Amino acid sequence: MTAPTPSADSDLLTIAGKQYASRLLTGTGKFADLDETRRATEAAGAEIVTVAIRRTNIGQDPDQPNLLDVLPPDRFTILPNTAGCYTADEAVRTCRLARELLDGHKLVKLEVLGDQRTLFPDVVQTLLAAETLVRDGFDVMVYTSDDPLLARRLEEIGCVAVMPLAAPIGSGLGIQNKWNLVEIIENAKVPIIVDAGVGTASDAAIAMELGCDGVLMNTAIAGAREPVLMAHAMKLAIQAGRAAFRAGRIPRKRFASASSPVDGLIG
Repeated sequence: MTAPTPSADSDLLTIAGKQYASRLLTGTGKFADLDETRRATEAAGAEIVTVAIRRTNIGQDPDQPNLLDVLPPDRFTILPNTAGCYTADEAVRTCRLARELLDGHKLVKLEVLGDQRTLFPDVVQTLLAAETLVRDGFDVMVYTSDDPLLARRLEEIGCVAVMPLAAPIGSGLGIQNKWNLVEIIENAKVPIIVDAGVGTASDAAIAMELGCDGVLMNTAIAGAREPVLMAHAMKLAIQAGRAAFRAGRIPRKRFASASSPVDGLIG
């Protein structure tokens, strides 16, 4: 008899009122070309793809290849991001440009960086930009530090998802702030999506086992020796980590308990 498999339809990710079967969000930069971008995105099973508006052509230049030709908005939720912005004003202008280019699209990923070396978020400018964008009618998914109090404040402002880093952007260091992430997750009423720091499939699985609602990654896939294969690995890791979280792991103990104890044996 085949064991029942939990239905994916019963465990959907909801962001800004829309449901998604995939909990893996992927970036579109750093690939060899648009064809590799498409193949990796499809291998990942991603439904939400983030696009750096200041670096990627989605119609700004009609004479250049357009990302939307390979990742059309009728198949993917395009998530414009403000990568490369260092002030709240820059980020707000970039989001408004994305809304014009995408015919009124409201869902955006806000990131306001503090410096070019670490790419850590400037939390003061992030708060200012988030307040402005929410007032302006945007659905804001926000990249932030792993500060639980800041995460709560961004949720209170009205952000539809909070995206704390697990380690510096592009570092591949994996989950370096486990207990801060758990604190954020346990107190959140909006999706918590790890953004930055994932290096390999086990990192993604750990994030999901902690209870994150999803993971966004780009460098870990695009920078791999075989990006399309790594994208597939990340898809499986996200699914496995989420299933393990839902199933509930056994408690950690200093000593083992025999699976077949002597007590209670017949005879």
